[in-house]
Amino acid sequence: MDVLFGDDELEKAQRIGELSKLVKKYQDSYYNGEAEISDFEFDKLWDELKSLDPGNALFKKVGADGKGKFDGGFPKAKHRMMMGSQEKASNPEEFLKWVESHKYDEYLVEFKLDGASLELQYDNGVLVRAVTRGDGDVGDEITENAKRMGGVPGALFDSDGSRVDFTGAVRGEVIMTHAVHDSMYADKANCRNAANGLMKRKGGEGCENLKLITYDALSSVGENPFSDEEEKISWLGKCGFNVVPLAIKKSAQEVIDYRSEIDSKRAELEYDIDGLVVKERRIDLADARRARPDRQIAFKFNLEEAVTVLRDVEWSESGSTYTPVGIFDEVQLNGTTVRRASLANPDTMRKLGVRIGSKVIVVKRGEIIPKIMGVVSDCEGETREIPVPKKCSSCGSDLVDDGSRLYCPNKACSKRILHQLQKWISVVDIRDFGDTLIRSLFADGKVRSVSDLYSLDLETLSPYFLDAASIEKKKDSLGAKKVLDSIQNHRKMSLSVFVAGFDIEGIGETVVQKLVDAGYNTLQKLFDASAEEFASVYGFAEVMAETMVLGLSENKEEMLRLVENGVVEISGASEGSLSGLSFCFTGELKSMKRADAEALVKERGGVCKSSVTKDLGYLVTNDTSSGSSKNQKAAKYGVRIINEEEFLKLVEQR
Repeated sequence: MDVLFGDDELEKAQRIGELSKLVKKYQDSYYNGEAEISDFEFDKLWDELKSLDPGNALFKKVGADGKGKFDGGFPKAKHRMMMGSQEKASNPEEFLKWVESHKYDEYLVEFKLDGASLELQYDNGVLVRAVTRGDGDVGDEITENAKRMGGVPGALFDSDGSRVDFTGAVRGEVIMTHAVHDSMYADKANCRNAANGLMKRKGGEGCENLKLITYDALSSVGENPFSDEEEKISWLGKCGFNVVPLAIKKSAQEVIDYRSEIDSKRAELEYDIDGLVVKERRIDLADARRARPDRQIAFKFNLEEAVTVLRDVEWSESGSTYTPVGIFDEVQLNGTTVRRASLANPDTMRKLGVRIGSKVIVVKRGEIIPKIMGVVSDCEGETREIPVPKKCSSCGSDLVDDGSRLYCPNKACSKRILHQLQKWISVVDIRDFGDTLIRSLFADGKVRSVSDLYSLDLETLSPYFLDAASIEKKKDSLGAKKVLDSIQNHRKMSLSVFVAGFDIEGIGETVVQKLVDAGYNTLQKLFDASAEEFASVYGFAEVMAETMVLGLSENKEEMLRLVENGVVEISGASEGSLSGLSFCFTGELKSMKRADAEALVKERGGVCKSSVTKDLGYLVTNDTSSGSSKNQKAAKYGVRIINEEEFLKLVEQR
């Protein structure tokens, strides 16, 4: 008898078939080579399949079959320890639901490392083989490659130097640090993909740039040399392994709070983690043998990257520069809905190979603006080239595409001039001069250069604050007087502020200060320097140096007019009492506004920074003992943390 399916049942069966093929395909690419899609997209496929077909055989299987095209011909080897996958919780609600049936006296919490799993097998304390995850039961033997990695001891010794007689397996994650990725493998989408590719490279070239961090062990002969999960981590550390950080929490809420704390510090870690592993203290061997253990869970962080489809590219205009911004199908990143991300510049766009219709990887780490970081290889459907503007929308000049920048070269372009005026007001900090006012003055032809700002008078400004009747009655405008006073109070400034105010692409106050500190501490010295000389200064690249030389040349006439006519006074590098010192302010101040404190520093030759860096002199905060990220960074870099009172005393004493 034929079995007839309704339309809904048939559609469901077809979807299950599609999902099963996709999950299998992406598992193979993940475990045998470089992942083709992000964790976010894979989890969506996995969750949909699980909702439609909970009993699917894929849920009882781990990873790939070890026969993928990326295996490099490595011999196969059987695991001594089942390398299963964990159940996951993507948010506190899902975690608390799991906790309802897993109430422990305490919860042991470890970092969930975002790398490639590896099992080390030891006989009598001597390494005999290293095996990749594969299907959880059989993987590729990459022993010689593993021996080149950091954190893989060829023999086990205790802290007192005696040989450890251990026969069994040690499990860990092969990771690549951010520093290595950024300096050597930045062409790879992320550290995990780069590590996965290197660890299975024939000949092992590059494996010395990888590191193993361990978190599990199991004796296959005799009893385990540890009695619980905490002792296990301690034992691994004593044997010379790098070990995953471990925290012990007394309640589910403490685990949730700890997740938030670690999530906020993720960007500061040397390697990637994508969540926490939560387990009980006791070692449950029966549960560990499951393909997906029930007694522990992966408590994942909010997503930092996602895969989506690029639908369009808009060109954001800022001054003379045109920046490509990708518009794509919306995704959730770090708890926010995102549908726009920067493509940086034409060079980046071309190197990525991105096109309209491409599947792209969008990344948002910490609080930075989202960026498109890569293209997924298996784009579905047609794609087309991204159109690049050819003419300036303001003056009609041909745009210049030098790769790292698309810009209007016309110095007389009204858009460029207005943006420079806005930049000057912002950098010099003429706070009472609003954007509406400068736009109106510019549109009326009253202000067409920086010099024009300093020639404004009450008669010129008053009509922008008073109506016709008030002007006829010769009323004074308090608003106009306030703006005029603010302009006149900002005639003296440091060289770094002066140059940064001219809106040279990518050249801010901190960048100029690097040149000042390197000896280019007068305007004339900056004019006389070559791009090669600037490029030799630490923190300057060749492109930035050339941009600096071009920007100084373009603005030289106006700069000299301001200085030589006494309109603006540049304080010398050695004149300011705070010269050579840098400050970062965080939190509220009691005796003044933060902007006033920053202005005070600049007036006295110091430098203000918006973030804590290794070369920062002082972090100023009235909560010196807080656990804020800036305080923690300052402590890490050895930056002195002072309160407002100490700051003011320092200003008075110098």
